[in-house]
This record gives sequence, C-alpha cells and structure tokens, in this order.
Amino acid sequence: MSRRLVMIGNGMAGARCIEEILRREHDRYEITMIGDEPYPNYNRIMLSPVLQGKTTFEEITINDWDWYQSNNIHLLSKERAVEINRASKEVRTDRGTVVPYDELIIATGSSAFILPVPGHDLEGVVGFRTIEDTKMMLETAKQYKKAVVIGGGLLGLEAARGLMNQGMEVHVVHLLPHLMEMQLDAAAAKLLQQDLEAQGMKFLMEKKTTEIYGDGRVQGLRFEDGMNVECDLVVMAVGIRPNVALARDAGLAVGRAIQVNDLMQTTDPSIYAVGECAEHHGIAYGLVAPLYEQGIVLADHLTGRPTEGYAGSVLSTQLKVAGCDLFSGGEIHADADTKAIVVQDEVAGSYKKILVRENRIVGVVLYGDVSDGTRLFSLLKKGTDIQEYTSASVLHKAGGDSGLDVASISADETICGCNGVTKGRIVGAILENGLTTFDEVKAVTKAGGSCGKCRGMVEAILAHTLGDKFDASAQKAAGMCACTKLTRDEVVAAIREKGLQSPRETRIVLGFASEEGCSKCRPALNYYLRMLHPETYADDKASRYVNERMEGNMQKDGTFSVIPRMYGGTTTPEDLIRIGEVAKKYNVPLVKITGASRIGLYGVQKEDVPNVWEELEMRSGYAYSKSLRNVKSCVGSRFCRFGTQDSLGLGIRLEQEIEMVDTPHKMKMGVTGCPRNCAEVLTKDFGVVCVENGYQLYFGGNGGTEVRECDSLTTVATEDEVILLAKAYVQLYRETGIYGERTAPWVKRMGTDWVRQMLGNEQEIAGLANRFEHAKTTYREAWSAALEDEERRRMYTVERP
Repeated sequence: MSRRLVMIGNGMAGARCIEEILRREHDRYEITMIGDEPYPNYNRIMLSPVLQGKTTFEEITINDWDWYQSNNIHLLSKERAVEINRASKEVRTDRGTVVPYDELIIATGSSAFILPVPGHDLEGVVGFRTIEDTKMMLETAKQYKKAVVIGGGLLGLEAARGLMNQGMEVHVVHLLPHLMEMQLDAAAAKLLQQDLEAQGMKFLMEKKTTEIYGDGRVQGLRFEDGMNVECDLVVMAVGIRPNVALARDAGLAVGRAIQVNDLMQTTDPSIYAVGECAEHHGIAYGLVAPLYEQGIVLADHLTGRPTEGYAGSVLSTQLKVAGCDLFSGGEIHADADTKAIVVQDEVAGSYKKILVRENRIVGVVLYGDVSDGTRLFSLLKKGTDIQEYTSASVLHKAGGDSGLDVASISADETICGCNGVTKGRIVGAILENGLTTFDEVKAVTKAGGSCGKCRGMVEAILAHTLGDKFDASAQKAAGMCACTKLTRDEVVAAIREKGLQSPRETRIVLGFASEEGCSKCRPALNYYLRMLHPETYADDKASRYVNERMEGNMQKDGTFSVIPRMYGGTTTPEDLIRIGEVAKKYNVPLVKITGASRIGLYGVQKEDVPNVWEELEMRSGYAYSKSLRNVKSCVGSRFCRFGTQDSLGLGIRLEQEIEMVDTPHKMKMGVTGCPRNCAEVLTKDFGVVCVENGYQLYFGGNGGTEVRECDSLTTVATEDEVILLAKAYVQLYRETGIYGERTAPWVKRMGTDWVRQMLGNEQEIAGLANRFEHAKTTYREAWSAALEDEERRRMYTVERP
C-alpha cells in the first residue's frame, strides 16, 4: 500500500516539490494537496505581467486541473488547513475534512505584510500577492484614477508599472533614500529611478506613512513630515510574512519561519517544510530559485535517493523592472576589505559594479546591460580567483573571447531563476527528448517560461549541446507543443491524409513524445479532429478545459455562472419572470446584465447547475466556449431615427445561424444600424455596419489585451449575403486557425489580402459556407444534451464530508 503524503499548500514551491517526487518515483505515494485558493497551481511571479495587461490569468497556470487528476493527486481546493494533530498524524481543514498522513510537507508560503497604521483596513487597501489581489487592482483601475504604492522594492515597482498601464496616476512611496536597496547600490538605483520617472512614475522618497484616511474607502495617505497625498487605491508592497501559525500551534520549532535541517525536516521527523515558510540556518528565502532547490532536496530524501542536503543558496536577481534591466547577486556595498570595479556608461545608461575581496568576486550589480550577469555570478559562486582576468572589459579573460562561455558554466548552475532550472536539467532534456528549439526546451523544462530573461542563455546552451546539429533558423518553427516537432498545419494535413480518427491514434502514428499528450495538444487535437470529421468524431469532453467541460465558467469561489442565450440581447416577460424565480429559488447572489447584453446568474452552486438549466428552459449562451459568444447590436431601423437597416434583426439571424459551432478561440460579432457604431463593431471578430445602400463588412478585430481595429472586407446589398459571408469567414478561420489563436493574430499571420482573396471568390465562399452548415448539423444545444446524459450530470455531484 502506498504511503500517504500530504502537502499543506498549493503554491509554486510545494507543487514543484511534488513534481520532483513524481518524476523520481511516480507511484510511491498517495498524495493529497490542500490549497485555500480556488485555483490550480499558478506562477505568482507572473502576476505583474497580468496586471500590466501582457498576459492573462489562464496563461500563468503552471499545472492545470488535469495535472492533478492525471497524477492521481487529491486536491482540496478552497480549503484551509487549521490544525495538525501530530499524535494521530492528521490534518484538519476549515471544512471539517480530516486527512491522515505518513509524511507531511508544510508549504504555506507567506502573506503580504500590511502596515498596521490607522486606516489599513479601509476599502481600497490591498497587498500584491494573489490572483484576488490582482483582480481587485484591475477592477479598481476601471473606476478610479489615483493610486499609491507603498514600497520601492521590486514588487512595488512592478505593481506601479501595472497600474500605470491600466491608466492610473501612480505615486511610489519609499521609506529609504533609494529604490530596491536590497539589490541595488545608490548609483544603480538612481539610474532606475530616472528611467521610471521618464515613464511617468512619481516618487515620494524618505516618507514614513502614519495614516491612511478615508470615509469607508481610502482617500489618501498622511506622512510623518505632515505631507499628504490623495489616492483611491493603496497597494502595500513592503515585504512578506511567512505563514507559520499552523506549525507553531502544532508545537514545531518556529523562529522567523518554520525551522528545518538540511533535509528540510522540522523538529518532528515526519513533518517537512519548504518555501517561504521554511527557515534554514536562520534564513527564510523569498526568491523562487532557492525554494525550488529545497524541493529537489526534499524529493530526493522522500524517494530514498542519496542527497547531500540543502546547503543554503547564494542569491541573485536578474529582472526587468518596468522595462528596465537589472542584475544583482551577492553583496552590493563595498567596505574596508572589499574593493569595487565600477564601469558606468552614461550615454548607454548602463552601470556595472563588481565587488572583489581577496581576488574573488563577492558581489555583482548591473543595470542597463545585464549580459554579463550569469557569467559573473558563476565566478562568484565558484569562488574563482580572478587574478588572470582583466577588469578593463569587466572581467573578461585578457585576450580571450568576450562572448558567453557556456561550456564553463557548471551543470548545477541555475539558468532560469524564475523556475529553478539548472544547466544540467536543460542539457539532459535536450539529449533525452531530442529537443532542438527554445520553445521545446521551455515546454519540457519551463526554462524561460516566466519572465523570459534567460532565453539567450537557453539558446546558447542549445547551440553548445547540439553543435553542428543546431539550426538557428529552426528556432522560429517549433512544433504545436512539446510532444511533437510537427506544426499545426503539418498535424492537420497528416490527419487528413492518413485518415486519423482519434487523438491517441494521431499521437501514436505521428510519433508524439507522449502517447497521452499534454495540456496543450489534448484540447487542440480534440478541436482539429472535431473540425475535420464532424460526423464521425465524438467530442472528447475530458480533453476540454474545465469551463467547457462544465458548460459554464467557474468563478473564483468555485461556483459557476449560468448565462442563457438571449438572441440580440432580447428577451420575453415570461423568460424574465422565470430567471427571477430560478435566481430566488437557488439563492443566486448576483444577477447581472453582462457585457454581451445578456442576463447572467453568478455564484450558482455546482450541484445546483443542472437544476438551474432545467428550470430556466432556455438555451446555453455559450459564454464559456471557444465558439460564437454573442452578436451585439443596436435597435436599428426598428426604433432608432438614425437607423438605416434592421440591425437588431440581422444580429439575431447571425447569432442563430452561427451559434454552437467550435472555433479556435471565442468569437464576438456586432451589427450597428448606422455609421455611428453604437454596437462597437469595429473591434469585433466580424462586424457589420448598416448603410443606406447595404451592409459594410469588417473582420479581424477583437477587444483582448491588445485591441485591434477591424479591416474592411466588402460591401453587400442583402442580409442573405451577410449571412453567407459570415459563415464562410468563420469556416475559413476554423480550417486555418491555430487552436487558441484569436482572429486578430490569425489575420496578421495569414495576411489581410489573403483573407480578402479567399472571401472574394464565389466558389470558395460557397464551399466554406456549405462546410460550415454541414458541421453545424452535428452539434446539439449544450445544456439539453448534458441534462440527458446521466454520466455528465454526475459531474455536478458534490460529496460533502
């Protein structure tokens, strides 16, 4: 019988430790993970890019829900561990769940430190630590315009940059004379501040906050010197506090954090701790690389592998702070025994300082040009005697090549600090899996999968490892996922030519590295096969993302939204009454008019979802799917005195004709009754502007994180022509789009002229429209189909403890 391994925590350090255990001995343990957030394991480092609008919450997921299921991990999400009973070796949660363990790992991480000043509990005061914190800031930025970030460290500056990207005016308040004092000296910090000020960031240096004031909601800050600043949002970025209450209550030794030995073992031999909640030889680490190193040691120990134990970490930071590159490692200040080599290029805005003691590097500070960071830090960690180096070119060997010497980097050197990936891990993955591109290495090892700063180093390792077999030009032609070198087009062509009928058959015949596939190719192959074989292929719900499997969007608290179809945003008195009655019966906490002009029920309990569908007696609005979500329209000539055509009627027709059919990504359309564009059609995937002589058609716009305005397609005279071209356009996108690719990047990739050419040929239009209509006949309305399938209804059953 497998031993029971329980982990309290579902963060980066803990999940990485579980990954390492599974990699060593997959079936050794029966694993349970307890996480209090309603999300799978995600990358906290990437919350800053989410706030800046550069990526999405979905894209920062490290291990999705399928990962837990495929590895037989029992995840208790939205549950907080409240007690460790060491005598009975059990963990109890706030929901009353009791989980027995043989070995227990505490990976509770840390929480944002909130300054205990008056007003810290006002609405609008937040830390920057979780998805919920980030969502709160994004929502606030939609309503308010002034923000203050307290803390001029890395996290504070990233938060400030993100809020500026959201349109807010931002002041950064810092207690000390210069920014990022833990990583930068005064000279480098001054350069950083100047660059950020040039971007529009404002600074209040050497300010001590004494009060946050406001009437219910924050209105401003007061400082010790009597000055004050007005704001609508306060973000605390003044440090973190390890979460140790659970361990302390259980009688484990706790200092600043949970005290552990070199095997990450607490004072109870069957309980371990990793991550920000662990204190090793008096140090609690906050950067991700040391936490991953701890997880590797613990994985070795728990799977019976020899290990020298964790010896602590020498810290380095290579980051892009709001567009500004910096690298810091080791010490940052000189003293009587330490001398500094300083090179400053004011023209290029770069600064380099190397601290030397007894002919050995003990510290590195780089700003602007950080290309030497990894090489210099390697010399620091190895304690290399630098007498044979010259400082004239910042410690390149005299007469030697000034380029990156990958061969001299040891196998245990960390290349990707964000994900704790060493050179040895990258080289091993390249050789074992036949990897040839950066994207393949990233998919297998996660190196470069976060901030991306190590990409050059990863590619240099690829070139060094492969030698003459390395083809730099092939770096842009990576496969559709880490399982294959074949591109999307090659896979689709092979499915057609070989008559492949299932995802597993496709992976086996085409030589995918994994017969079971990965989280990227499973849903993609399911889509391609459904698109190519609409009559014979049975949709594999297990390969779809959770929202599509459940036919509704999962909300942050684990409940679901139910959004019925309302063609053109119209409804009837009977439907309105029914919606109200259902919402009241099932205690739905939020009933909202959505941005797509529909009524949404938010916060429906999982077990109530099928009953809500049944009693509404309405069609699914597909607000969760990769298909046509809605067609936004104005009232047009039916009521508006400016309306030139019946935009409402045409919008309803479009929605009825094109709904349900899967597309590579979600789609939205719009029809506006006159050029005043009330329906905002010029940023839709497909837009129609009604004019006196007909209908102007537009394509390829969307309202994602990077808004793209539509391109003009043509003008047609009748509604029937609009419907025909819309079907042809959607089918063209279905047949040539990459799964997960929205229409804007699809148009950019394929070319606007190509799209116009394809949709300017009557024969092509007819063929595309016919294939779309044929595909639609194979789809059934989602909610009614789910209600008739007992197995699918059981998905909504909730087992109560």
